[in-house]
Amino acid sequence: MNTYNPNDFRYRVRRSDDAQMRYERVPMAVRTLSSNTLFQGEHEIGIEHHGALYRLKITRQGKLILNK
Repeated sequence: MNTYNPNDFRYRVRRSDDAQMRYERVPMAVRTLSSNTLFQGEHEIGIEHHGALYRLKITRQGKLILNK
């Protein structure tokens, strides 16, 4: 089962330059929008990207599906 942690999208992993090859979490700016803001009460929206139309839908289970 997937777990959702919004903080996972706000960090990227960077390898440290020391000899121990440690990895550290580095803050990363990610623009975040609420699905309520995007859908505004609808269950499907269209997204135009490089001349192609994509459909973003909310399923009955509350998940998001993106179709071209």
